[in-house]
Amino acid sequence: MKLQTLAAACAALAALSASSAFAADAVTAKLEKPVAAKTKFIAGGAMFQCEADACVAAAPTTRTFGVATCKTIALKAGPVAAFSSSRAALEAEQLAECNKTAIARASATTQLAGK
Repeated sequence: MKLQTLAAACAALAALSASSAFAADAVTAKLEKPVAAKTKFIAGGAMFQCEADACVAAAPTTRTFGVATCKTIALKAGPVAAFSSSRAALEAEQLAECNKTAIARASATTQLAGK
């Protein structure tokens, strides 16, 4: 019985360690155009720091990597050319979805400025 309890405890610890390790991987958004000035904001439960043409979350959570976070970055920093962690990257279709709102907003702003 003690051996089973010890095995269960070890399994639980391994599972927690694996999820913590995933959360520790930096998440990076490569922007289509550089930001005008250094910027910080929260997206997907993590602090992103943007400088030049990259926004990086050095301490992401398990919610940080995804299309919803990418959309927030696109709205705050501009269209995203690539969104990745050391384990995964968004596909072209996901990036298109990510940028849709930001591109529409930029287009509307350009049209209003032209009038």
